[in-house]
Amino acid sequence: MNRKQILASYMTIVRKEFLRLFRVWIQTLLPPVITTVLYFLVFGKFIGTQVAPIGGRTYMEFIVPGVIMMSVITQSFMHSAFGYFSAKFQRSLEEILVSPTPYWVMIAGYVTGGVLRGMITGTLLLAVSLFFTTIAVHSIGHVIAFALLTSIVFSLAGLINAIFAKDFDSISIFPTFILTPLTYLAGTFYSLSMLPQVWRDLSLWNPLLYMINGFRYGLIGVTDVSIGIAYAILCVLVAVLSFTVWYLFYSGRGVRV
Repeated sequence: MNRKQILASYMTIVRKEFLRLFRVWIQTLLPPVITTVLYFLVFGKFIGTQVAPIGGRTYMEFIVPGVIMMSVITQSFMHSAFGYFSAKFQRSLEEILVSPTPYWVMIAGYVTGGVLRGMITGTLLLAVSLFFTTIAVHSIGHVIAFALLTSIVFSLAGLINAIFAKDFDSISIFPTFILTPLTYLAGTFYSLSMLPQVWRDLSLWNPLLYMINGFRYGLIGVTDVSIGIAYAILCVLVAVLSFTVWYLFYSGRGVRV
């Protein structure tokens, strides 16, 4: 395929995923907004007023980045997972496979769909947060970089989940039993300085901790970890997951239901 044909293949997949996102916006964009509003009300307004400032920021300001990243992670993962598995289930994936479209273009198309949903969701939630608190962005570059890299990581993870999934119920197992607990234990609602030493040390093995803290640093200038280490972990995850997904495509895993 030449460059123009590759671009056409890529944009076709992206367009399909983009239209799917907004065609069912009540299921894709509205739920995270409602859930986030409840988090802000319960944890930020009702409980947060009883919590001392963290890193010189009010508790509401402190939890905003974590709550936003929770949704960015979940939405990116679920979009690519459902997008790929739906194509596999409906046999429309076979139409792409019989074309000369390279595997990396297919992967890039589905990952872009997940990234779009994650970034759009994050932008909506950031706008919603302004009704509850005032945020002076510390570094817009770090905000965009961490949100983008995190969306890529979990879009790739969603593809891996969809490749091995046998039915739609299987897609929910990983986010329910692994992703959600790791997110809650990644400093979303607390600082590492509030934990006993043993739990602080254990938390440092959670990669989501670095994603949330990196985004928090970009948004409000507060972090519990090194930003350089956070970037390194994200870049390694992108590289490892990209190769893993490509290899699974190349080996033919998960092509059929």
